[in-house]
Amino acid sequence: MTRDFWKSAGLHLFQPDGDNRLPVSADFLRAYYTRPEIHPVEESCAVEHAIFEQLMADPFAPVTPEQIAEIADPDAALNYRVVLGFRDHLALHGTIEAAYLALFDGRAITVPPVFVDQMVHVLLRHILRDVEDPIWLRAGELFFREQNVSVDEGRIMLADREIVEMYAATGGAGGLGQLLVESNTPMKPVEMDVLDEDNKELYWARSDKFDTVIDFRFTQPALDGFSRVIEAWIRHFFGVGVRVQPMQRIDDDEWRWHIGLDAEATRILNALYEAESVGDGDINQIIALMQLEFDSPDEIMNDLRGRPVYLGLAMTAARTVKMKPQNLLVNLPLARKA
Repeated sequence: MTRDFWKSAGLHLFQPDGDNRLPVSADFLRAYYTRPEIHPVEESCAVEHAIFEQLMADPFAPVTPEQIAEIADPDAALNYRVVLGFRDHLALHGTIEAAYLALFDGRAITVPPVFVDQMVHVLLRHILRDVEDPIWLRAGELFFREQNVSVDEGRIMLADREIVEMYAATGGAGGLGQLLVESNTPMKPVEMDVLDEDNKELYWARSDKFDTVIDFRFTQPALDGFSRVIEAWIRHFFGVGVRVQPMQRIDDDEWRWHIGLDAEATRILNALYEAESVGDGDINQIIALMQLEFDSPDEIMNDLRGRPVYLGLAMTAARTVKMKPQNLLVNLPLARKA
């Protein structure tokens, strides 16, 4: 039986269509209107209350710039412009998938990064709905949540950056912990559970806490799970079958194509491809290399048939990883794009 996970993604607010896409729903938009930045408070002006009630009744209702300009609080007015701009982008494209792809078609669209991450969150919740291995799901968190990296005795440990920072501020004890930290009161060190084959079932009850750690080394289940999520992500958007396998290094005199899964990996792989000098520091930033091959040679650009696509993921100098899952879509050498 399929287990539930990532309830915070909001998949329950959607009804997939016949193409297995997520049409933008009124309930999904209402969730944005009830965010603290948008929901009126007692002191909000009458215009703001009226706009809010109008949108809750009809989330697609037009709101003119003149109406927003009448909102007394300039911060609230700005928040409405941002959220309604996002709403209009979603409505224009009809589905979350189409709206997501359109963000990267070269046109200038202002969408807060947190909204983009939330789109990826709900899309992956939909795409991975039948996955039964929690390690795959934990690896999938890299698509929409920034990670801290620690290298310990050859292990590459990934922990959610927001949770690590929260624990550092509170010791894992909430508001009381924050008071103790601020008063320099000694506290017991907080240890986060490392997810492995023996304890991975604990993930189901804690998937929305994002408080588990994975070992991302080559040959470890987390990197294999990450590869499977990449396959599912590409298949969902393009209907193309690909096989992704982790690797330790690229030894290819005929290297033709690569995709960096983040800004640092893109920079480093570009330099290696161009045979530029790359120092050990840059090489050590790479935490994962993979090889992608198409199931059907007809799906890849003609001059790349028979050649693999190399993928790389790297940490910053500050040892964080912020993946750009859109790179897998916009940089994939599909024949139909050629």
